[in-house]
Amino acid sequence: MATPSKSRLGRGLGGLISGGVAAKPAPAKASPDAPAAAAAQPAPTPNGFQEIQVSAIKTSPYQARREISPDHLTELSESIKSEGLLQPIVVRKVGDKFELIAGERRWRAFQLLKIKTIPAKVVEASNASAAALGLIENLQREGLNPIDEAYGYASLIRDFDLTQEDAAERVGKSRAAVANSLRLLGLDGELQGYVGKGLLSVGHAKVLLGIEDAAQRAVLARRVLEEGLSVRATEKLVQAKKAGHAVNPAAPAATRKLASADAAAVASIEKKLTSHFGARVAVQHTPKKGKIVIAYAGNDDLQRILEKLGVEA
Repeated sequence: MATPSKSRLGRGLGGLISGGVAAKPAPAKASPDAPAAAAAQPAPTPNGFQEIQVSAIKTSPYQARREISPDHLTELSESIKSEGLLQPIVVRKVGDKFELIAGERRWRAFQLLKIKTIPAKVVEASNASAAALGLIENLQREGLNPIDEAYGYASLIRDFDLTQEDAAERVGKSRAAVANSLRLLGLDGELQGYVGKGLLSVGHAKVLLGIEDAAQRAVLARRVLEEGLSVRATEKLVQAKKAGHAVNPAAPAATRKLASADAAAVASIEKKLTSHFGARVAVQHTPKKGKIVIAYAGNDDLQRILEKLGVEA
C-alpha cells in the first residue's frame, strides 16, 4: 500500500478544519444548576490549550484502533511521567462530557498515572469530521495495523454514507489506497488476526484473497506461516491451487533440502512447544537460520505466554 506524503495528509487535515472544524475552544456551557457539568468545564492555560478533567472524557465511537497494547501504554506512561505530555489530546464537547477525537493512548496513560487533568485542544466538529480527524491522527502519528486501518475507512464510508473517493479525500489518501485497504476485510477473522499481528504481510493477504473458499484460504495461510514462504512463493502456491495441481511448489530451497529425519525432529519440537505454551507454535527451520512463531489470542493470552517465558510485561 502506498504511503502518502505528509503534505498530502496535511491537506486532508486542513480541508477538514476549513470545512467546519474550528480550532477555537468550544464555548463553556456551565450552569449553577448543573454542578456535574460545571465540574467538567476546562480550565484555560497560557499556551491556549485547556486543562480538562480526565474523568470528564469519553472514548469516540469512531475510534479505528481496536486494541491498545499494554506494553506500549506502559512505555507511554513512563515517557509522560519523565518528560511530560508533548502533544495535547484533541476533544469535542458532547453534552456534559468531552469526546476524544485524537489521543486515546495519551488519555489512558494519564488514567494509568492517576493524573486528574490533561491538556486538551477543544474543537467543534461534526461526527464525520471527528471520525476523519481521529483516523488521520492514527495514520500520521500513532500508527495503525493494516486491519484497523481498513476498518477505519469502512467506518467512514458506512457511518457517513461516503464513497471511497470521499473517504480518501477526507484522510488525504488516494482512492486506490483506500480500495486496496478495504479488500483486507474480505479475509476471515483468523487471517485478519495474522495480518493485524504482523504474522502475514499485506502482500501475502492480497495473494491469498485470490482463493475464494475461506477454508482453503486458511489452510494455505497456515502453510505460509509454517514454512515462512515469501509473497512470491505464496503466489505460486495459490496459482497451483487454482489450477488444481498438487500444492507443493514453493518452499525455500533450504527447507526443501531438509532430510526427513530433520523434518520429523522439527515437527516433534513444534508439538512439544505447542503443549508447553498451550498455543499453536510454528518452527520455521533451515540449516542456517530459523524462527519460532507463537500464536496468541489477545492481551490476556499474550500475558500468559510471557509468564511462561519468564518475561515481565
